[in-house]
This record gives sequence, structure tokens and C-alpha cells, in this order.
Amino acid sequence: MALWAQQLATDVTNQNATEQNATENVDANLIWRSFCVLALQHSLYACLAIPIRSASNAVLGIFVGYADKPVVATEAYQQTIAGFIALAAIAIERIGAESKMHKAENTLRESETRIALAVEGSGTGIWDRNVVTGEMHYSAGWKAILGYPDVEIWHHISDSYTRVHPDDLAFVQAAMQAHFDRKTEIYAVEHRILCMDGSYKWISSRGKVVSRDVDGNALRMLGTTTDISEMRALSERLQQSVDLITCLTNEVPGLVYQYLQLPHGDACFRYVSEGVSDIYELTPKQLTDDVALLDAIIHPDDLEGYHASLDVSALNLQPWYLEYRVTLPRQGLRWRQVSAQPRRLLDGSTLWQGFITDVTERKRVETELQEFAKIDFLTQLPNRRYFMMRMEEELAELQRGTGTRTAVLMCDIDYFKVINDRHGHTTGDLVLKHFANILRDGLRKSDTVGRVGGEEFALFLSGANVMDANFFAQRLQKRIAASPMVHGDITIAITVSIGITAMNTTDANATASLSRSDAALYLAKDGGRNRIEIAAE
Repeated sequence: MALWAQQLATDVTNQNATEQNATENVDANLIWRSFCVLALQHSLYACLAIPIRSASNAVLGIFVGYADKPVVATEAYQQTIAGFIALAAIAIERIGAESKMHKAENTLRESETRIALAVEGSGTGIWDRNVVTGEMHYSAGWKAILGYPDVEIWHHISDSYTRVHPDDLAFVQAAMQAHFDRKTEIYAVEHRILCMDGSYKWISSRGKVVSRDVDGNALRMLGTTTDISEMRALSERLQQSVDLITCLTNEVPGLVYQYLQLPHGDACFRYVSEGVSDIYELTPKQLTDDVALLDAIIHPDDLEGYHASLDVSALNLQPWYLEYRVTLPRQGLRWRQVSAQPRRLLDGSTLWQGFITDVTERKRVETELQEFAKIDFLTQLPNRRYFMMRMEEELAELQRGTGTRTAVLMCDIDYFKVINDRHGHTTGDLVLKHFANILRDGLRKSDTVGRVGGEEFALFLSGANVMDANFFAQRLQKRIAASPMVHGDITIAITVSIGITAMNTTDANATASLSRSDAALYLAKDGGRNRIEIAAE
């Protein structure tokens, strides 16, 4: 009879193929098998088996009827059983729904607990605001940030605002209102807040409205608060360091910079100190935005050398040192000196960190020193040393065949010792300067003159032979005769003796031709002065 009952249950449920999964393992179910054995032990026999269905017609179970004797299933009996089965279906569905709800609640509670533990463990507190009533709920971690016990704090938004630093309150409330008005996606502010011990901490507060009414008005808001005091303190220290470095670099007379050259050739200034306003008459932003401005500032004659030296530094990673000229709207022509150390970056770029300074004054002094080294201070003509160097260069050109011919002249002011003795050395110096000016005015750009002794002057005329030199000497004597030296009530007539020779390619050195012209000069003096003598070949 038990086998019949189990088979009957299977047959009933198999009427719809979609219900097989609900009952196909009924014989293997231990509870069902135990129930069948227990029924047989009490001489009970299954008399019917009816599926228990949900409102959606899903099989929830099987109702099996047992009796100790055969039962006739009258219509009233069947209706009673059907009502009972309907009640059983409702009860089973309710139990299942409650079970699912409890399971979901437990899962949610566990998830919330894990989230809360994670948040609290990160030093972050949670707050929950009822926007309508102003009621606030704070997590234990939130209270701990301010040093409060878990229960010792006021729970209203008005109390919360009293803890905000007075200088921060206005923008905190403005940020909150902006979020309520949907002007911002989230509420996010950093501000100071009063702790239990009376001190202030810096916090980062972030939140979001999670519930609004039909009109869009905020109802509920959730958020977090994080203690950022240490981060702010570190940020302030870093800013102080940056400010100090910036102040130092800006106060240094010159330009401190970082220059980056990418592998494909593009370049830019990554950092430029305020000194750029004096060095290049630009603002830091102008130069960092457009490095090409520099090419328009560097002197055209120095631009190619500037870029070439930079390329060499990038190629060999050697220190970059260069002096170059710039042309500025306000300062005019100035000299600049760059000194920088290159470093290769991982992407193949080259980064220079360096310093540019104004060396205009130093270059001026150097130029003056160079001039002093080759110029006679009194007459402002080249001195003997520089004149001899130029003569050696002229001889070398003749010997190489790049020059054609050159005449050398030696001049000596007649009776100069008498002038010094009679009128004094000051007047004698004026005579020397007067003669030097006349001599200089008669020269071409290719000619060179120098003061080689007390009252002795030498010059060479490039491209001239001895006859050309003789004509030059005659003109010089005429100009000197027509231009006496006048100083106050003193008028001094000047004459000059001149010796001439040709520079020869066979000369061992420049001194050879100078000696020949000097010998001719003494012949002119011995012949009565104010004369011109040409050295014999």
C-alpha cells in the first residue's frame, strides 16, 4: 500500500512535465521515506496525493492523505481537502517569504557591519542627517575623531554648526545649500571643527542627498568625515618649503629654471623663476607657454651657436655653459650666461636644471681690459704689442699668397724733447694726442697704426707699395703742417720725419720690415728732419 501511495504521488505530480523537478526525487527524500515507514507501522494507508500550488501555479509540495481504512472521496470531502490545501499553500508561501526576508536582512546587516567596520577602521566617521527635522546621527568613529565618547554629543544640525570654525562656517553652509539645490553632485568640503578638548582639527566632509520628496526637496543625507589634520599639517609644511624655495629663487639675481627637451625634439620650460622679468623681460607664464619667444630675443648672430651648444649638451649629457647676447625692448643689447646640468629621464627626455645671469657688466670690463691690453691709454692707438701682432698676421697673409703687398712706415715727431722741456710733459702729451688724431683720420679700414715708442708711431698700409706709402707720407706732413697744436694761448707747430719700406715675403718676421723702416727714419732725421726716406731694397 505504501508503494502505491508513493507512486500515486509521483503520478499526480507528473501530469505537468514542468513539475517533475519538484517531485522526481521524492523516493530518495529521507523525511518522506521515514514518514511512509511510520505510517505502515501504524497501519495507515495513503488514500490521495494532491499537489500544493502557489498563486503562480508553482508546486510548493504534495498533500498526501492517510487513513486506517479505505475512504470514499465525496464532493464535500474533496472541498474540505481543497480548502485545507489552499490554506497550506498560503502558509508555505508566507513561511518562504519570511525566510527570504530574514535572510536578506541578515545579509544586509552583515554587509552594513562590514562596511561600518571598514569605515571606522580607516579613521573615518559616518553621519546621517534628517534634513527636515535637522536631526543628526553620528557613528562612534565620527565622535572619536572629536574626542567624544559614543554617547556624549548633541544630535542636531544647529549644534553641528557651532562646532565649525567661525572662519569656515559660511562656506560650509553655502556648500551644503548648493548640494541641496542640486548645483553639485556631492557635498565636499574641508574645514576646521572644534574638538572636545577645545582644539580644532581639520576634517574632510563628504556627503550626498539620498532621499528627496516629489518636489525635489532634500529629505535625508548621508556622509563621511575624515580627520585630515596630519595631511593638512604636512601640506602646510610642504607649502612652506615650496614658498621658501620660490622666495630664494626669486630673490637670487638671475633666472632659475627647468628646461625639458622631449625625444622627438619639442621642448618647454617646466619652471621659470621671477628673475625672467629682468633676464628676458618676459613673465614666467609667457616663457612656459611659448618657448619660441626665446628665439626672437637671442641675438641673431648667437642663435645658431646657442642651439648647437644645447644639442651637444643633450647628446653627451655634459654641463651646458654658454655666453650669448640678447636684444631686449627696454634694456637693449645685453649679455647672458647660462649654466645648467642635464639629466636623462626614463622616457628619453633631457631635463636641464640651471641658472641664467646677466654678465653684461663683466663682459664690458673684459672688453675694456682687452682694449687696455692692446691700446695705448694716452693716444688711444694700438700699443706696440698689439701692433706687432697685427704685423705678424699681415706678413703671414703675404707669405700664404692671400695678400698682395704691404708698405711699412715709421714716424717720429721732430724736436719732441724740446717741446717737453719748454712747455712741460702735459703739453707734450697733448702734442702726442694731436698727432695721433691726425694720423688716425688719414687711414683706411685695412690700415693699422700703433704707438711703438715715446714719440714714435708705426703703421702699415695693406695693398700699398712704397710709392703709395710715399704719397701717404707727403699728405700726412701737409696735414700736420696745416694743423698746429693749439692749447690756450700756446700754439705749437709740429713736423714729422718718416721712414718707409716694403714688407717682403722673405722676411723672417715682422721685426725685419719694421727695422728697415726705422733705419730709413733715422736717415730722414739725419738729413734735417721733416723729411721722408725710403729704405734701400
